[in-house]
Amino acid sequence: MAVLIRFLFRFASLLPLPVLHAFGWLLGWLSFGLSSRYRRRLFAHARQAGFSRGVALASVGESGKLVAELPRLWSGRSVVVSWEGAEHIEAALEGRSGVLFLTPHLGCFEVAAQAYAQRFGDRQPTTVLFRPARKAWLRDIMTGARERPGLFTAPTTLAGVKQLIKALKAGQAVGLLPDQVPPAGQGVWAPFFGREAYTMTLSARLVHAARAQILLVWSERLGWGRGYLIHVRPFEHAGVGPLSGDATDAAAQINRAMEMLVRECPQQYLWSYDRYKEPAAALR
Repeated sequence: MAVLIRFLFRFASLLPLPVLHAFGWLLGWLSFGLSSRYRRRLFAHARQAGFSRGVALASVGESGKLVAELPRLWSGRSVVVSWEGAEHIEAALEGRSGVLFLTPHLGCFEVAAQAYAQRFGDRQPTTVLFRPARKAWLRDIMTGARERPGLFTAPTTLAGVKQLIKALKAGQAVGLLPDQVPPAGQGVWAPFFGREAYTMTLSARLVHAARAQILLVWSERLGWGRGYLIHVRPFEHAGVGPLSGDATDAAAQINRAMEMLVRECPQQYLWSYDRYKEPAAALR
């Protein structure tokens, strides 16, 4: 079975992006039709954030595209990427301090790190935090695909966190998804679109430990497979003030910053993600 999946994955990586996105759109709607739990969560989360059923329905196809585009992004040819706000990265790199990129589950968050490595990696590489897959075959694909020139990965372990701090202190970049629910004991409860959500404290800890700058980033998936537009925003544009030294206050600030990004393109947010779930027990 693993051999067959590897073959299909490799075959999909050779397909044009418009074909993958068309297949992904169908896949998203198939998932929507087959799972009542998926539908309930999708509508409930969008409604909690103040968005209409139309926005929630528009996100169905986008979530399918998120899955279907992975073979191309991990193992295929480079995709077309353009930038909006790249000057903020230039300014941060000139300042020679570490840069922490924060992005929610919005658009194609996979492509942002790749695009940074391609454009800026020869000046300062970036390291992204990821949770290793349980399946060995998928773990091998993910590791080989995500590590490339100017782009490194760090596991969600204590050693991985130390790797991130070391990178930031060296003036390098680090990427996180701060709206990902951390294990118990590694976060605090803070409001996200008006409802308490267990939120990681790692983002603020990294900033304070390495005196790093924060940049907000998200990758817009363009229609008809035309590629991606990466948006970069200074943290100050979120209007939440300097990052607090208090863990709970800092988590709330970061959540508000993520809300600002989601409002830019709510139809590409992953509303089906179980953002408000109880945290799982930490692995030892």
